[in-house]
Amino acid sequence: MTPETFDQQMMQRCLTLARQGLGYTSPNPMVGAVVVKNGEIVGEGFHPKPGEPHAEVFALRDAGENAAGGTVYVNLEPCNHYGRTPPCTEALIAAKVAKVVVGMVDPNPLVSGKGIARLKEVGIEVIVGVEETACRRLNEAFCHLIVHHRPFGILKYAMTLDGKIASSTGHSAWVTGTQSRQLVHQIRAGCDAVIVGGNTVRRDNPHLTIHQAEGRNPLRVVMSRNLHLPQQAHLWDVTIAPTLVFTEWGKDPSLQAELRNKGVEVMELSPLTPSKVMDVLYERQLSRVLWECGGVLGAQAIGEGIIQKIMAFIAPKIIGGVSAASPVGDLGLKKMSDALLLQDVTIRQVDKDILVEGYVNYPN
Repeated sequence: MTPETFDQQMMQRCLTLARQGLGYTSPNPMVGAVVVKNGEIVGEGFHPKPGEPHAEVFALRDAGENAAGGTVYVNLEPCNHYGRTPPCTEALIAAKVAKVVVGMVDPNPLVSGKGIARLKEVGIEVIVGVEETACRRLNEAFCHLIVHHRPFGILKYAMTLDGKIASSTGHSAWVTGTQSRQLVHQIRAGCDAVIVGGNTVRRDNPHLTIHQAEGRNPLRVVMSRNLHLPQQAHLWDVTIAPTLVFTEWGKDPSLQAELRNKGVEVMELSPLTPSKVMDVLYERQLSRVLWECGGVLGAQAIGEGIIQKIMAFIAPKIIGGVSAASPVGDLGLKKMSDALLLQDVTIRQVDKDILVEGYVNYPN
């Protein structure tokens, strides 16, 4: 095995460790670290949640005295500043490691390049950019949050082969198969919030939980401009997961009071837009937001540029119907040449369904 291949394998191990923090680390990134000595792993660790030590600290503790003279692999540049925890660079220096292999430079201006410079300053060898694409993909939400000061938006929908998310009567259970629905629960577990519109609440009465996956339930968010919502709904049971309802100023004060009495948070915004909702979620330090809304709200979110990724589950079914709903409503695009293109598209089969993932390439 070449040194380059070994480095890649160790970085992939870092990513595997980092994923153990999925759904728990926001607004921090997911980070894993591995300590290697004489070609053997002698320590491992990952960052579990904000306020807890970083991955490098856990890995160094695991390695103990074996860290001296060893190589540390970490998927994100070690920090060099005092935040909730001390700088990881100083822990690495104190442990007398000989080399640090970094997956990617931290986009955070507090860190960017400074951690690498500090390690080199004291004579530690540093290699940067091993498995960089995979490292960036893992922490795409963190990077977007840092650079754009807004959560990373994912629009997820399930549709038939002829592009319908429901029949002409509005019936939509179930478009895709069991395995696709289980995967959606796993996707939710990696998100900080999941957003639907009022129509989805009225029509589907969803739970928006992860009962088919391990992890933490996301914040459940409802956008309802006129607050035309049922008095009874699964989302109002906040013993399972918290719920936040956005509406416009002064809409149905009695229902607002009733929801608040149930423990549901209600916030008034005028005008109520996806962009304003994402601003609020950014203030709450949420980094990864899943939109599971209908076509009208989905189109508005895309139109405001807050959707970065599309996850389209396609079932091998045909339902037909001129009035049957499509996953994305009117974007005001008149020509096929105006269509938004997806980049870095991946396609995989989920039982009988197909999942297409890609990143929205907005025009400049």
